[in-house]
Formats: sequence, structure tokens, C-alpha cells
Amino acid sequence: MPRHHEIPAIPENMVLGTFDAARPPVLTVASGDTVTLHAHPAGGRATLHPDPARVPADLLHALDTLPRGLGPHFMTGPVHVEGAEPGDMLQVDILDLEFRLDWGFVSILPLLGTLPDEFTEYETVHADIDAARGTCRLPWGTELPLAPFFGILGTAPPAAWGPVGSAVPRAFGGNMDNKELTVGTTLYLPVFNAGGGFYAGDGHGVQGDGEVCITALETGLTGTVRLTVRKDLRDAWPFAETPTDLMSIGLHESLDEAMRQAVRGMIRLVCDRTSLTRNQAYMLCSLAGNLRITQTVDGNKGVHMMLPKAALATA
Repeated sequence: MPRHHEIPAIPENMVLGTFDAARPPVLTVASGDTVTLHAHPAGGRATLHPDPARVPADLLHALDTLPRGLGPHFMTGPVHVEGAEPGDMLQVDILDLEFRLDWGFVSILPLLGTLPDEFTEYETVHADIDAARGTCRLPWGTELPLAPFFGILGTAPPAAWGPVGSAVPRAFGGNMDNKELTVGTTLYLPVFNAGGGFYAGDGHGVQGDGEVCITALETGLTGTVRLTVRKDLRDAWPFAETPTDLMSIGLHESLDEAMRQAVRGMIRLVCDRTSLTRNQAYMLCSLAGNLRITQTVDGNKGVHMMLPKAALATA
């Protein structure tokens, strides 16, 4: 029978800014088990809420304890999934997301974002999160609906790569900042090392496609996922599906190439799930597929395509 596990929010269960296949697991689970994990927001002391009473002690402890890595993100993990071997896929069913904080922050930072040369008056603002109402309120009064997701979901990178910074999304997933990866979505990640080495972090309260200023509403989240080894799937690249859509994912420093990756990926998904030829799948993507800019600020830019599963039906 599947078991449920929880990873407490203590420094021993987290890493700051670096993926590394050599890092030992913080938890070992069986395929099909569920895991609840806690994640702190990205950033450092400069982004903390100005009211000390609203900053939890475990976040301060993590900031004081964890050595700085190659990127700015707290990540919980890695989780070792028994039976996962290189060449498999790890199925990540996102079952639940809850807020750990009643605030989040948004920043404009030096040399980052989509328009770094135009926005040089750097600042961080804080928004109040009302989880019960499902809204956040920005300092100037705008209220937005919350739509939480983990910006980082990934497996450990290939061992030959050595330590890898958390900022740039790659073939193992990582900092994809894809707002579609929320409750009800299933993400499929390539496995490059025995056990997979699953990480999650970088909680976002709400984000627009593009994440243009460099941050979403950065906050702390608690998430529950189901981790399942898929030996029947062979893919060297992440993809996903929602209850209604297939989702292909492109990640590249060129937005054009990220778009091409997303189109090729969807063609492959359609051909895998139907009897359509590659030509027919390409035409279907042109009629029913929707390309979206995931993010433009993480080194490798992101484009994802959403295609309704209903469009796969044939007479």
C-alpha cells in the first residue's frame, strides 16, 4: 500500500541554490507514495517582510544555517524514489498546495528581468496574502486572485554536470516558473540518476506568463505530491498534462528555439497518444495548440504549448 511521508522545514532537508546529483537523499520513498514538503521563498534577508512578527523562525534559521549555493532558491530534497533508474520518467502528481506565509514579495533587481536597462530604481514590495479569500493585495491597492505553484520542480541533473545553479531550468526541469504546474497537473521529469533525486521549491502565490520583472509573488508553500516511477515512458525532456490539456515544454536561451522545442514536443506527445502521422500532428498543433511564454528571465527562456485533450479524439 502507498505510504505518506512529510519532510519538515529544517535546514537538513533543504539546499540553497544548487542541484547536485552527489547530494544524499533526505527521504527515500516507494514508487506511488505521497510526500508533503515545506519550502521557503527565494531571496535573502533583504526580501523579508519588514514586520519581524510575520517572519517565521524556521525561515530565519534556514537563512542563518544553510551555506549559500550557486543560486537564490531554497529547495527541499532530494527525495530518492525506489526503482527509478536513468532513462525512466518520474511522474509527479501535484495534489495540494497551501500557503506557509501571509505575505509575499515582488522585486526589481539589478541586471535581471526583461528590461534591465530601463528599470534601475531597484525595490522590493510586499503583498498581503489572504489564503481564506484566495487573494493578495499589493501596496498600491490592487487585489489579485491567488494561483499558487512551485517555480522549481525537478530531478537531480546528470552526475557528469557536477553542481548546477538553481536559476536556469534545464532538461531535469528545475526553475521552470510555469504557472500551469499547479494542483491537478501531472508533471513528467526525466530520471538521470538512480532514485531520481526529486526537488521542489520557489513557491509562487501568483504569476503572469513571462514573469517579466524577475519575480512572481515569491512566498512559502507547503505542497503534497505523488511520486511514481514510469518505466513505460522514455523521454529526455519534461512534459506535463492537466485534466484538460497536454503540455509540452521548451527551455532555451533563445525564445525562438524554446518555441521550436515546445512545438516538437507536442507533435511527439500527439503521435504517442494517437495514430496520427507526424504531418497530421503538426497540423493539429496549428489548429488547436496554444503557445504561451512561460518566463523570459531565467537564462533559459521558457515556452509551453497547451493542446486540449479533446482535440485528440478521432471518429
